[in-house]
Amino acid sequence: MPKIYIERREELGDYAIRRQGSKKASDTTPTQGEAIERAAEIDPSATILVERVRDTNRGSRDKWRKP
Repeated sequence: MPKIYIERREELGDYAIRRQGSKKASDTTPTQGEAIERAAEIDPSATILVERVRDTNRGSRDKWRKP
């Protein structure tokens, strides 16, 4: 099953929608909710994974979660 990732872009304050293995955003939206909706439109059969916007004590973002 394909995966679509939604990542917060802190420098721009928006959300990038990326297909699995993609280095470039296929789309961006101003809110996480809109990004989830857009990802479902791009590929309704894909698993959508959203980046948790919280830092861990390991110095990086936490793991992905389903919306």
